[in-house]
Amino acid sequence: MAATPNRQFKNICVLSGFNYSKHKEFVEAAIDLGRSIAEKKLHLVYGGGNRGLSKLVSEAAFVRGSQVLGIIPRALKPLGSLSDPQTEEELVVSGMQERITEMLNHADAFIFLPGDLATLEPLITLASWAYLHIHQKLIGLLNVNNFYDGFIAFLNHAIKNYFIPSNAKKLFICAHTANELLDMLQAYKLEPDPWTFVLEHPNNDDNSSRSKKYKSDLTLRL
Repeated sequence: MAATPNRQFKNICVLSGFNYSKHKEFVEAAIDLGRSIAEKKLHLVYGGGNRGLSKLVSEAAFVRGSQVLGIIPRALKPLGSLSDPQTEEELVVSGMQERITEMLNHADAFIFLPGDLATLEPLITLASWAYLHIHQKLIGLLNVNNFYDGFIAFLNHAIKNYFIPSNAKKLFICAHTANELLDMLQAYKLEPDPWTFVLEHPNNDDNSSRSKKYKSDLTLRL
């Protein structure tokens, strides 16, 4: 399962925690997301294993015809392999960073369900890599029960204090339902935004205080 080269994506990566939560709204949202992925003829990449909301997404997507790939670090294998190894593909990697890299290689966009600290790690990593233009893949937040309101408030607080620019919020697409979020991801048009770093050096030819500006393109691609 390889990522498609254009915005008409086919493979969506879903991440969440190992827990189900005590609130049925989260379970219902996970099942609905898996159903919506299959109905839109998309395929699923997820973090592997047979626990948590991601398991519910994978089951709901697979029984409706989606291909499913689980990418799991070797250290997490004891927590559970795929529910049905005969029908779902599993890729075992050496660690968490390799898992994120492989997810980037196989998925065209990302959706984050409510989750735990292990969910926040790839969220922050993928967002920082997108901010540095290491990749240009969309990041969606499924904001069930306003779960990600606190994260959005943190972004606003960091922007207010000039630690990150206001356009960093464009890295995230947020919605309360699976269908709405998938529609927004598919409809999103990427704005050209080449990131260049301007270096200023003294002009030694005329011994003046004027500077020459050299633009170095720091855009990176996987």
